[in-house]
Amino acid sequence: MPGAAWVTSVTIDCADPQRLARFWADLLGLEVRPRESRYVALTRPATGTPELVFQPVPEPKVGKVRLHLDIGVHDLDAARRRAVELGASVAGDLDDPGDDSLIVLRDPAGNEFCLIHREPGEL
Repeated sequence: MPGAAWVTSVTIDCADPQRLARFWADLLGLEVRPRESRYVALTRPATGTPELVFQPVPEPKVGKVRLHLDIGVHDLDAARRRAVELGASVAGDLDDPGDDSLIVLRDPAGNEFCLIHREPGEL
């Protein structure tokens, strides 16, 4: 269809793209692609899915991000423990106490993301 468009990548601003890419690659079970420019990207898990790209910026993150990633997982507690071991922190100030189907965390650069419980067929 002429004029149709699709999201091909999600770019995350950060001070150290290589370090943040390594965190996300480890969390998602992906690989960091060889660096061809100042941007760092992860391998795509499947055709048609956006790639994650990390872009160096000089300024620090300020405030809550207006866009975040939702990561579907089978076991919330195990996924939270693993994310924290990799360098994430729990963002308890952003959690909804009435919703036990998700956990809000921050990656090592302070960007918020959610771990969301999904059944095996929903991933």
